[in-house]
This record gives sequence, structure tokens and C-alpha cells, in this order.
Amino acid sequence: MMSSREPSADADVCIVGSGPAGAILADALAQRGWNVVVLEAGRRFELDERLGQMEMELRPEYGRGAVWEMGGPRDAFVSSGTHRYYLNESRVKGVGGSTLHWGALTPRLHPEDFEMRSRHGLGRDWPIGYDDLAPYYLEAEREMGVSGAPHQFAAPRDEPYPQPAFPPSYSDGLIEEACAALGIETHSAPRAINIEPYNDRGECIGFGTCDPVCPSGAKYDASIHVESAEEAGARIIDRAPVRRLVHDEGGERIVEAVYSTPDGRTHRQRATYFVAACGAVETIRLLLLSASPRHPDGLANGSGTLGRYFMEHPGITVTATLDEPTRQHLIGYSTRITEQFYEYDEGPRGTFVIELSNTAGPRPTELALDQSPVSGRLARGDVESVLAGDDWGNALHEDVAERSTRKLSINAWTEQLPVSANRIGIDRSTTDTHGNPVPEVTYSIDDRTRACLGRVEDRIHDIFEELGAVDITTESGPDSPWTAKHHMGGTRMGTEPSESVVDPTLLTHELSNLYVSSSSAFVTSGAANPTLTIAALTRRLADDLHERLS
Repeated sequence: MMSSREPSADADVCIVGSGPAGAILADALAQRGWNVVVLEAGRRFELDERLGQMEMELRPEYGRGAVWEMGGPRDAFVSSGTHRYYLNESRVKGVGGSTLHWGALTPRLHPEDFEMRSRHGLGRDWPIGYDDLAPYYLEAEREMGVSGAPHQFAAPRDEPYPQPAFPPSYSDGLIEEACAALGIETHSAPRAINIEPYNDRGECIGFGTCDPVCPSGAKYDASIHVESAEEAGARIIDRAPVRRLVHDEGGERIVEAVYSTPDGRTHRQRATYFVAACGAVETIRLLLLSASPRHPDGLANGSGTLGRYFMEHPGITVTATLDEPTRQHLIGYSTRITEQFYEYDEGPRGTFVIELSNTAGPRPTELALDQSPVSGRLARGDVESVLAGDDWGNALHEDVAERSTRKLSINAWTEQLPVSANRIGIDRSTTDTHGNPVPEVTYSIDDRTRACLGRVEDRIHDIFEELGAVDITTESGPDSPWTAKHHMGGTRMGTEPSESVVDPTLLTHELSNLYVSSSSAFVTSGAANPTLTIAALTRRLADDLHERLS
């Protein structure tokens, strides 16, 4: 049965999705002896494939989605709203989900993030507080193997990080001097990347392609929990996209998940409890696709809020040039950030995080192409301008060295408040390979968020000016920010069924055995990356489900 795609008999829990939420939950329940089956839309990506995937990342002829086989009719989507949203840049359909390509930055949300309405009259309060999640944050950090060091601006913690922090890079030190002169204190960036051997995984050896692929396995991904869950008896059925959830006659309980397999067959998995854990966008889509006469607007949508209040972390990038070498080592991730602007409690105007980049651009490949006029033009097919150019030999070498050794980059991103108009829906005019409507992302950036990004931009320019840098350039600014591809909101948590989708335990208000384990349950976004909070909420859910099953 482990290699079969037939349904499991007598399943206690059926989990849809094997990303961080699905994998951690499957492992936690299987370790306690429960019969768990996980349905995953994508395939398994084995560790020994990843060197080849890294080569694809480094070759400019491959698109962003090629490494994890994203794109085409299976992964079609529609973007509307004033801000074009590139959904497939952030998704992976495969065992391990988005952690297969994430940057592994793992800060905690801050206490004020749970109390935005009480503190600032903004958004809504969560029905749980920071103290409710604190012990689960600790569990999640241990299981992921987070490297980091406590600092005065972080959310409170009772124990050290499982691993020590990565040391700052040389370029970090240059920027930190300027920050200190401006009263800005930087600190280590917590990351689920091994600085030393941990949990049978080796230490980071600096391939520099962490996003989108870590060839060594030093970076945590959810396939680690999948493997542990399988050893404890859980079943993971890959290439089994769930097309809808079916409820009983009364519309009160889910009785089966309908899924397809590569041979073209349709199967029905029954279970006592069901958990939608396939990422914020696909979780919302699944609930909408499962509409019925009893639930005409989608499952768990009696409040009309399903899909609404979608949030992101919009960000900016500023680059500059120094008059001295920066000694960049393109390790693929930053080692220094600052959460100081949480501590300053700038909630009414927007909190943000500043990150000192260890590259002068977002991707090592793009950086190399941009800094090398010849190889960049050739890779993009521009042969004529290369042959007509004047820079060859020593002149070209000096030009590339000048470009690649003196550039610095600083990134920053901000919280975004929940807005009803930002939402995930389905577009019935476009269908996927199974004939189902594809997700539609309606997304815009509000004036408050744009103003916060403007304040961030000013601070970063101040840092570079203090450093004596020149050619200070905002690559992506308040009017056209990038987004961190952190999908939050859409099945928000609350105590009132008329205003939310799930209760404080992540159980849907309207179906007594359907949970949602996803960042879609977030009430507000904070400025902290969401994955650690997803893991903490999932560990908390595992305790609740265990009690209900017992």
C-alpha cells in the first residue's frame, strides 16, 4: 500500500497537502499511532536530483518554474487587481511543498501582531495570543533546526535557538557601521539552515542557490517530516490532486476527499477527520470547488469571508556601489537583519524588517549576467551587440571585477493589513488539466502600505549615504514593490462564525470534522515570514486532533 495510490482503509485523518503544515501534522499524529493518509498533488523530488536542479537554476535558459516543474495548464492561474501577482514563482507542487525552495528565514510573530485592533485600532485581533503559541514556536524551531541568537527586538523566548547563529559577512560589517551611526541595530537572521550537523543533516556548504534549491540538504524542507511520518506508518500518496471534498447529507461533516491519479482514475478517500493543508491559495480554491446545495458559496463560507482578506509582504530593494571591495560571498541568504522597527512599535504606520543582502541582486545567476556584459548578452541571445563591443580581455576582466566586487544591496518588507478586496477566488473561464476552474488572485497595494515602503526606502538611502556609497538606486520601490510570496489570510481565524472561517483550533465553524492548517488562517500578517508560525499553529492543531481522536 505504501506505493499504491488506492485509498487507505480506516483512516483516522486525511491531510490534503504535504508542505510544512501537512508534513508536520502527519508526523505528529503518526508518531502517536493514528492512521494518517496524505494526498499530495505533485510528485516526490529526491535529494539526489538536486544537483541537477541546481544546474538548471544556474543556466539562464531555464525559466523560474523549471526547477520544480511549475507552470502550464496544471498550474494555471489568473491575476487581477492593480498589482500583477506572479503566483507560480512562489508555489511548488510536490512532496515538501514550498519549503523545497524557500529562503528558510524563520522569525516569530511579535505579541503586538496578535493585538492590532486592541493596540492600534487596525485590522482585527487574533482569537489567540502570542503566549498560546510560544511553546509551539519552540517545538517548531527544534524540529526545523533553526540557527539564530536572541536579541532585544525579537519576540520573547524562554530558551536559546537549537543552533548558533551564522556569523555576519564582511559586507554585513560594512553596512552595520553605517547603521550604528544612525542608531539602527542589526542582529542575526534566524534561519532553518544548519550551521553545524543537526538531526542527521549536514552543515551548510554554501552552494548559493538556496532559493530555489539546496543540493546538500542543510536547509530544512518538509520532506524531512514526510520521511519521519512514513517511518511511523503514515501514507503519502503523491501525484494525487484532490478535486473536491464531499460532505454528508446534512452538510455537517466531510465524508470523503475525491482525488485523481496519473492513470486517469478517480478515487475517494474516507476518514474521520480531514485537514486542508495545501497552502493558502489552493486551500481556499479547494473549499470553493467543493460547493454544494448545502454550501452554495463553498465549504465553510457561511460568513462570506472565504478567500477575502488576502495579505502579502510587499518589499523594496535598494542597491549601491562602494569605493572599496565588498568581498561578497554569494551564499544565497542573508545573515543580518533588523527587527528594530517592531520594537519602536510603529504599528499605526506599518512595521517592517530590513535585510542586509549577501548579494547585489536577488539571484546569483541574474547577478552574474547583469555584471558581465558579454556573457549576459550572449545568454540572452544578443550576439550582435557582443561582437560590436569594445570590452575584451583585460578591459572586460576589470569591468566585471569592478561591477561584482563593489555592489551592495539592502532589502526590506512590510506588514500589510487585511483588506476585503484583496482575495483569492476561482476563475470559471479558465480551467486546469482536470477541467476545474483555476485560482484567481485579486491583489492591490493600499496607500498605508505604500507610505510605509516610502519610509523604509528613506531609511535605506540614509544607510547607504552614511556608508559613502554612490549610484544609490531603488530597484523596486513603493510604487512597484515586489512581494515576498507569503500567502496569508483567506480563511481567517475567529470566534464569531459570522466573521471568520475557522475557530481558534483551526476547525471550520460549519463542518465539525474539517480543519484548515495554513497561513490562510492568519488574521493579520505582521512583518515576520509566516512559515514558522504555520509550523507552530500546526503543532498546536496536532495536540487538539489527538485529544479529539483519543
